[in-house]
Amino acid sequence: MGMLLANVGALSTFYPDAKHIDDPEERYMAAIRLIAKIPTLAAWAYRHSMGLPYVYPDNELSYSENFLSMLFKMENSFEPDPRLAKALDVLFILHADHEQNCSTNAVRSVGSSGVDPYSAVAAGVAALYGPLHGGANEAVLRMLRRIETTENIPDFLEGVKNRDEKLMGFGHRVYKNYDPRARIIKKHVEEVLEATTGDNPLLDIATELEKRALDDDYFTSRKLYPNVDFYSGLIYEAMGVPNDMFTVIFAIPRTSGWVAQWMEQNSDPDLKIARPRQIYTGRRDVDYTPAEKREGPEKITGPPAKRPKRPRRGA
Repeated sequence: MGMLLANVGALSTFYPDAKHIDDPEERYMAAIRLIAKIPTLAAWAYRHSMGLPYVYPDNELSYSENFLSMLFKMENSFEPDPRLAKALDVLFILHADHEQNCSTNAVRSVGSSGVDPYSAVAAGVAALYGPLHGGANEAVLRMLRRIETTENIPDFLEGVKNRDEKLMGFGHRVYKNYDPRARIIKKHVEEVLEATTGDNPLLDIATELEKRALDDDYFTSRKLYPNVDFYSGLIYEAMGVPNDMFTVIFAIPRTSGWVAQWMEQNSDPDLKIARPRQIYTGRRDVDYTPAEKREGPEKITGPPAKRPKRPRRGA
């Protein structure tokens, strides 16, 4: 993810005219370039991490087929399985954008300064880098592996109720019932498994965990239903994608949403730079205490230690 973040930001140096954000043609070209180049940058980051040669885009393939080719092609000919390409298409559509989430807000906030679109989208990638935003499907897989078997699910759910465990992939800030995206993704999990490993015990654990949680008033009364991250990790893993690539792939469809938000924002004649206000709620009317009389971590016990002199060069 760090490589993707750096490379997206670096695009602004390859396309310096993108800073002319008042030019509709430049805005359009930047949008096309970002959506087109993100899969290549993502795939090349993966190939670089694996020590594999880069695979260039193939104009004869579709968007999803091309990405699979750049990830996994090892010979001169490569034909992506249509079932995998279809599942990836579905995931890309469902992950494209979702209201004012953390990364979208980051793109709009940074973009409001008038910066070029590559730098604004890099801010979105940085926000997605955080485990609380882009790493949820990885956390789901770790949870399923920790449960180990379906027999351990009742004890795990009791641990969740006692706050000894965390139920990952459930609940959403917007959807207060079953996330419709999760329902769609679930339909494609079995197709992907048929095209790859043929079976995955984690799917059995996930299915049983979902069933038991939805039969329990403790979770339904708290609006804890499966969200989009609950099953997506199973598809990526079945495709052979390593866990640390999940968030990188997440950034591919999100880019189209980020770019759409950025273009909409910059077409607004009343656009102003984002400047959230703060309300101070701390202590007031506090008397000043000299540093030498302060207690606790702020207390100063003496002058700062002198830095040792550097040895002269050649010594």
